[in-house]
Amino acid sequence: MDLLDLCKKVRKPEPVRSCGAVVLAAGSAQRMGFDKMTVMLDGIPVLIRAISAFEWSPLIEEIVVVTRADRLAEIADLCAQYQLRKVTAVVSGGKTRTESALAGVMALKHDCALTAIHDGARPFVSQELIERCVQRASIQYAAVPVIKSVDTLREVDENGTLTGILDREHVVRIQTPQIFLTDLIKGALTDAVQKEKSFTDDAAAMERMGTPIQSVEGDADNIKLTTPQDLVIAEAILKRRREAAV
Repeated sequence: MDLLDLCKKVRKPEPVRSCGAVVLAAGSAQRMGFDKMTVMLDGIPVLIRAISAFEWSPLIEEIVVVTRADRLAEIADLCAQYQLRKVTAVVSGGKTRTESALAGVMALKHDCALTAIHDGARPFVSQELIERCVQRASIQYAAVPVIKSVDTLREVDENGTLTGILDREHVVRIQTPQIFLTDLIKGALTDAVQKEKSFTDDAAAMERMGTPIQSVEGDADNIKLTTPQDLVIAEAILKRRREAAV
């Protein structure tokens, strides 16, 4: 039975269903060169900013944080320090993002109809974006925020030679949180891990099983901190927000 058949058997989505959140923070941060999750942005760690958006959302029932095995106690203490009461578990991730996402989804305790999976390195996720994604996933099984590309995109071969041009009207940049019907994402991630498939995008596990994914308007501020230069952009976002609040 594929996931499209399962869609007919699981609970039908309806606005707005309860939602659990999995925040992924188990990466090695090789491109950053240091641990980005505990970097301070205006006095608050990156990871805490990311988790707090879900803590404050009335649509989120509980939160599971996925981190490296050697950081379990440290991250649990950090969540307690910032009084993140919706965090019900801090669990160890796997060797790949797909394994880590599955570990987080399986650790959710509440019977939430929907599950959000979010990058811990995206500290500026907004309440509005969470709500848009939950609303869409509530009626269409899966929702992913996207940003249109403003650059011209080209394909290259293994030698670095330009081989083709992509129509940027039909190319988007993927963000998180990606929100799914819980029964379906559990099945998709489990199947991927069992068959040793790994994805950098959680929605790809669902697509592999034949489930269509709906796009939602993303947020330009919802950047992922990947390189040191991204921290400069993050500080600029904070400065703009401080000035706008005056």
